[in-house]
Amino acid sequence: MKYGATITGIGAYVPENRLTNADLTRMVDTSDEWIVTRTGIRERRIAPREEGTSHLAVRAAREALQAAGLRPEDLDLILVATSTPDLTFPPVACLVQGELGAGRAPAFDVNGVCAGFLTALVTGAQFIGTGTCRHVLVIGADTYSRIVDYTDRSTCILFGDGAGAVVLSRTEPGRGLLDFTLAADGREAGLLYCPHPRSPAATLAALGAEPAPYIRQHGQAVFKAAVSAMAEAITTLLERQGLVAGDLAVLVPHQANLRLLSALAERIGLPEDRVAVSIEEHGNTSAASIPLALHRWVHTRGLHPGDLVMFTAVGGGLLWGAALMRWG
Repeated sequence: MKYGATITGIGAYVPENRLTNADLTRMVDTSDEWIVTRTGIRERRIAPREEGTSHLAVRAAREALQAAGLRPEDLDLILVATSTPDLTFPPVACLVQGELGAGRAPAFDVNGVCAGFLTALVTGAQFIGTGTCRHVLVIGADTYSRIVDYTDRSTCILFGDGAGAVVLSRTEPGRGLLDFTLAADGREAGLLYCPHPRSPAATLAALGAEPAPYIRQHGQAVFKAAVSAMAEAITTLLERQGLVAGDLAVLVPHQANLRLLSALAERIGLPEDRVAVSIEEHGNTSAASIPLALHRWVHTRGLHPGDLVMFTAVGGGLLWGAALMRWG
């Protein structure tokens, strides 16, 4: 790698409409205590019907660009991590590029589900590292309220809508992204999936999947797989870099479940007060969850140049990984 890739701007956006646990008690057989005890979630945000993932993404992108001191025309590439696009095509990234007026930037989507932002972050860093790009806009955005079955209490309590964005910029080697690991196991695709109305019967049968176009997951199996996979990914990077968990200023994990985050912190030996958490007010926002949690941490706790930041995620696929960044 000729260059390092570091975060120079962060942005976030969540819709104004709140769906609280009290609201859900009027929709399904549940309670605030049941939801909070099992997930840590107290509310989630829901996008208005007339807006799509691209609209949330643009708002987060504008904040990130302002924080980086850049104009849209300064961008060399736009990546949007999402599994809930506005359209089958063109990709959300193209809609964002057009709305921002970033006319010279190529743009494409990354569907890594809940691991999408992590995957897009690593991808953008490769374009910078080779010297191809100087500034890359990486967005994680999803509108999971559109694919939630609000009669299924096991899933409808979990998901919300939102967007987060970062600007990755060229820096000297040894700063920014230091190391990463990405992995997948398609044999476990049936643990967490969402069909669409035209999903082939043969594909659904192979996964043992229901045909309804809503999120379905085997909760306990996903929980165990997620803790194990993310812990392994983090440990791999720490060992490769000659570090221990205590060297991290913060762990920024995918916000799937508060109990899962606690179990992960315990597994790797990191105090819970060094885990970025935003799930209580946003729910699981899929690809948006890591940048939303990072945005909250930076604006409430802060980070200093040289701080070590670990990102990790797991998503339907199964897909998982981790990335280690030296801040500044």
